[in-house]
Amino acid sequence: MSAPAPGGGRRAGIPRSNAMRYLFRPPATDATGLLGLPWHQPLEEWDHELLLDVPSRGISRHVVRFVAVEGRVYALKEIDERLARHEYSLLAQFEGEGLPSVSVLGICVDRPDEQPAILVTRYLEYSMSYRWLFSRPRGHRSPDQLLDTMVVLLVRLHLAGVFWGDCSLSNTLFRLDAGTFAAYLVDAETAERYLSLSPGQRNYDVDLARERVGAELMDLQFGGLLPDDIDPIEVADSLPRRYELLWDEVTREEVFRTDEQRYRVAERLQRLNELGFDVGEVELMTADGGTRLRVETRVAEPGHNRRELFRITGLEAQERQAQRLLNDVRAFRAYLEQKTRRPVPDTIAGHRWLAEVYQPVVDAIPEDLRGRLEPAEVFHEVLEHRWFLSEAAGRDVGTTKAARSYFDTVLPRTPEELTTPSVIAGRG
Repeated sequence: MSAPAPGGGRRAGIPRSNAMRYLFRPPATDATGLLGLPWHQPLEEWDHELLLDVPSRGISRHVVRFVAVEGRVYALKEIDERLARHEYSLLAQFEGEGLPSVSVLGICVDRPDEQPAILVTRYLEYSMSYRWLFSRPRGHRSPDQLLDTMVVLLVRLHLAGVFWGDCSLSNTLFRLDAGTFAAYLVDAETAERYLSLSPGQRNYDVDLARERVGAELMDLQFGGLLPDDIDPIEVADSLPRRYELLWDEVTREEVFRTDEQRYRVAERLQRLNELGFDVGEVELMTADGGTRLRVETRVAEPGHNRRELFRITGLEAQERQAQRLLNDVRAFRAYLEQKTRRPVPDTIAGHRWLAEVYQPVVDAIPEDLRGRLEPAEVFHEVLEHRWFLSEAAGRDVGTTKAARSYFDTVLPRTPEELTTPSVIAGRG
């Protein structure tokens, strides 16, 4: 196997060989189990025994199949080689910079009979398509909620100089994040990368998104999946306004009096963090009219709460999940300090919380319910359930009792089809 020539096309003057070629990103060991798959056959003809059914998947204009190898799940998409190389390169950049997108593993090119290339991405665990979200009894989600989440994704990409070119609900995957949603780009075929985007490029991308979202919501309405009080056109037409409000919030310059400088700067930075954006360079310019604040907003680094949770517990979670879990760690630390009557380092409290509070809840998830929600999301919901039970009882019922009640009464109502594919593959 030889690596494809950098930049896309085949090397001039070198004839096509009969051997297929693979290109895998590090760690390439993730891909070794994939080499035995029948890459010479069209994806549509692959034996169903090799494939994994993913009920929560979305629709695609390409042939897409899912496989599980050594407990990991991968999405395979047949696509023109030029587009495959382009998407491979962009997704690799996005992952390296921490942008919210699926993770690319590799491509297979030079397949027999001039078949299209196959792009291989890692399945985004615990993700859902918008269509699946609206097709479930529990899944009647607000279009406004999904639209706001998608707008955050679009702003993040635009700040990084990414013109999406095909922003739509179909090209977005959603994951629960402490009761809300986080959005991820799943298709970068039409995306282009620039140092920065002009207002015209951004507006064009937003207009395309409005058109596509409107059509997708009308399709849901036609299928009887949209609540009667929702107007697809009205919701879609609100997208540019939502986008402009968020864009202004994260990019605008502010002018304030010099004596307001300290608290106004802190207030602005906190607001950006709450919106899920990190702050790079902060520039203050003093003039006769007051102090002008310019903030460089960054999107590449994980959020503060995610980093802090990982530092003290080793757990990886999404930003809002991490914030909720950190609050519980802090409460547990206060309990330890009250009990021992001495300070407890945050790392000690974090590891004790992990062993004594978090892990027992995760381990207690019934076998037949495992994988329906991300473990951190389960713990968040247990904390929510504990609060409701405690309110009803007039006292704190404790996490153990709340977890038992949650596993008996709440988690079973989560659709079985939502079980993440890697858990399904493990059972098989």
